[in-house]
Formats: sequence, structure tokens, C-alpha cells
Amino acid sequence: MADFVFSPPAVVTIPVAGGGLFPVRRVFCVGRNYAEHAREMGNDERDPPFFFTKPADAVVTGGKDIPYPPQTSDFHHEIELVVAIGKGGANIAPENAQGHIFGYAAGLDMTRRDLQALAKKSGRPWDMAKGFDSSAPIGDIAPVSSIGHPADGAITLDVNGVNRQRGMLSEMTWDVNSVLTDLSRYVTLAPGDIIMTGTPAGVGAVVRGDLLEGRIEGIGTVTARIG
Repeated sequence: MADFVFSPPAVVTIPVAGGGLFPVRRVFCVGRNYAEHAREMGNDERDPPFFFTKPADAVVTGGKDIPYPPQTSDFHHEIELVVAIGKGGANIAPENAQGHIFGYAAGLDMTRRDLQALAKKSGRPWDMAKGFDSSAPIGDIAPVSSIGHPADGAITLDVNGVNRQRGMLSEMTWDVNSVLTDLSRYVTLAPGDIIMTGTPAGVGAVVRGDLLEGRIEGIGTVTARIG
């Protein structure tokens, strides 16, 4: 066995509805994939998809509290459909994309919006705005074997019982197959990768004590309280 200089970190996992754990390898995120959200952020919804990442250990499961992060005074929620990859590949054709998907979940792409705005203005990376600790709460993964491949359905987020975000999966500018195909042109996807596919309009700030409850029709829920 390898002689590690310290104990390696535990594998990050997401529970699977019905049993089992999905080991997370990488977290990819799609930017501006709903036209209304692109417009509310001052961007052109016709732009092609682009990607950024979060570390695997940004994932939080089980409805656990997440801390209000340091170095921000504008902490935002973004409800998203999460795609869990079960079969790897590169240059995947759209008609074959579904065969690479293990399942789907609801997730939150938490964002330090003030840091993101500064990074955009300065032409710098988004890492500290998007890839910080506990920035990816994710609900249980619903396997394709149980739910198929939902192409529509409401995607919503409530904060303290008041609706903040509401859209339909069919409103994505780039559907799941297109996203998976495009991403696989840049990197070779592998089992354990997850893709957060963008958020509908209505993003906004949260504060300590707020309860976030997200739901995607036919897929599942995600819950987090800001600690």
C-alpha cells in the first residue's frame, strides 16, 4: 500500500434514492442556461454555454446547515438540476448522451455575488465566488432506472416559505443532452462527475437563519439552512 504522509480525505458521496451512495469525482457547472436569468444578470441569452467548476468537497448532503461564508455581504441562492454521470466518455454525440447519465437531483449553486461581480469586472476567474466551502448543497439522486429522463417539470426555490425562483426544465437554453455533449468536447467525462445545469430567474440574497427549500418536479428536493 502507498505510504501516505497523512490520511487521505474521505470520498465525497451523495445518497441515492432507494439505497446506495454515489461517489463524487468532479463538479461542473453551466453558466447562464436560462434566458430570463441571463437577462437579469445583464447578459445575452444567445451566448453559447460555458462551464466552471466547484471542488467535490463543496458538496453538502442530507439537508445539513451551511455556513454563511466569509468575505461576502451578498450571498445568493441558485436552484439547479443536477446530472450525475454513470458512464464516461469524450466527444459524446447528443443521441448517445442519455446513456451516460446515472440519475438526477436538485441542487443549489451558492454564490458570493459581490466577489463574482468583482471578478467579472476585473476579468479574473470565478473560483472564490463559486467554489468555496459548502457551496453545493445537493439532494438525493433519483436514478434513471426509476424516473427515466425528465425533460420538463417545474423547478422552484422557496426561502422561508416564500417562493423566490420558479421555472421549467424545458426553458433551459441548452438541454441536458446538449450540455453533456458540449462539456465532453472539453474534458473526458467519468463516472462520478456531476453537472449543475444552470438556474432560472429570481436569484437573490440570503442571510443567516434563512431556510432554503428547492424542488424539481419528478426528481426530488434539496434543503439547506444558512447557519
